[in-house]
Amino acid sequence: MNLDIPRFDKARILVLGDVMLDRYWHGGTSRISPEAPVAVVKVQNTKDSPGGAGNVALNLAALGAAASLVGLVGDDVAGRELETSLNAAGVLCDFHKVGDKPTITKLRVISRHQQLIRLDFEEQFNPADARSLTQRMQALLPTADILVLSDYKKGALHHVQELIQMARVAGVRVLVDPKGEDFSIYRDATLVKPNLHEFEAIVGHCNSEEELVQKGRRLLQELNLEALLITRGEHGMSLIRQHGPEQHFPARARDVFDVTGAGDTVIAVVAACMGAGLPLPESVALANIAAGLVVAKLGTAAISGPELRREVQLDGGSDRGVMTREQLLLAVNDARAHGEKVVFTNGCFDIIHAGHVGYLKEARKQGDRLIVAINDDASVTRLKGKGRPINSIDRRMAVVSGLESVDWVVSFTEDTPESLLRELKPDVLIKGGDYGIGEVVGSEFVHSYGGEVMVLAFLDNCSTSAIVDKIQRGQKTG
Repeated sequence: MNLDIPRFDKARILVLGDVMLDRYWHGGTSRISPEAPVAVVKVQNTKDSPGGAGNVALNLAALGAAASLVGLVGDDVAGRELETSLNAAGVLCDFHKVGDKPTITKLRVISRHQQLIRLDFEEQFNPADARSLTQRMQALLPTADILVLSDYKKGALHHVQELIQMARVAGVRVLVDPKGEDFSIYRDATLVKPNLHEFEAIVGHCNSEEELVQKGRRLLQELNLEALLITRGEHGMSLIRQHGPEQHFPARARDVFDVTGAGDTVIAVVAACMGAGLPLPESVALANIAAGLVVAKLGTAAISGPELRREVQLDGGSDRGVMTREQLLLAVNDARAHGEKVVFTNGCFDIIHAGHVGYLKEARKQGDRLIVAINDDASVTRLKGKGRPINSIDRRMAVVSGLESVDWVVSFTEDTPESLLRELKPDVLIKGGDYGIGEVVGSEFVHSYGGEVMVLAFLDNCSTSAIVDKIQRGQKTG
């Protein structure tokens, strides 16, 4: 399956469900308490993160989707902290503040990457508390492509069937992250995403994938669902649809540090992909990759668009090579998101010689990623005269992209790469030859935003023009 990252900024996702605050206390343990046989943790740092439906919305915003969140919180410091952090991340929050109940908070004490204890601060919200969410959702539905219902059985989804029917009338697809042993309340949803334990609590133990699929199809018919997405831990995910064959996606995790919030990431990525126009199987495939990334992080975490794009590129071997300007701009943005230093150089590269190879190898040492911009055929003719280039642009780009030192190759039609520099804003601009720094095209612009400009000499005093001249006069070039 060929995967492309969609334009997540086109997706408009409404999340409704149980909002929580995930609180983490980290510290070292070096002794046992004299008061009881328990470890003493010296707390050294703390971290608060949105959890539950809040984590779903946070993942959506990190991907670049437009995320709105409706939920219940207490009229307290934790609720205000949640709203502030989600707003700062770009999530539009519409919370009903319940005065006599606390914001659901889960405190985890962690030492040496191990969770020692979890403390829950919560009281169940009642149907009257949840009633106001129906009105809030009704107001936001016209702005949504997808509705995600995140059910942790804390009370926000007391009226879940009413919410599903409202969305169906509005023509909005509904994705449900379920809880409990009664899935009939999710009837008529577009997709329900249980984990294997939750699924088997409904349909009974499955001894094989064939039995899992059979029972899944039966549940689809009973509840009038379009699809089931069953997350299966180390066995990956299984997508079962009313129409079309089942699909099994193997687990992608390299290292598993913490599965907290992994289900939130999965439902968020599926929603964002579908909202951006991807078919369901491709959406699930990307969610599977994102799940492999998030379980390698400690605590509740969100996967960003650049992280997901980088992983897809690495998986498909497409993180290097010839690119269009649009593809290159995305690649450069991803590199910056990962703290990488981008180096840019340009030229005709008509006949690749030892000087080019050594020069590009040296240029690559000046940063983490090297872009080589190559003049197209028409601009080479204008610069070098009739009979040049010797090799067409496709061949020149293919040869340069095959060099180990080169990450990305792009062509440009103008005589100079100045417009490309203005788009990419590289950290370092490098030119080969006997130029002075001020003579390098684009140097003034690169210096204007704090970039570096360098000139490197070609090794062995090689020159493509000299090689061509020797060939034309029948002389040896070596």
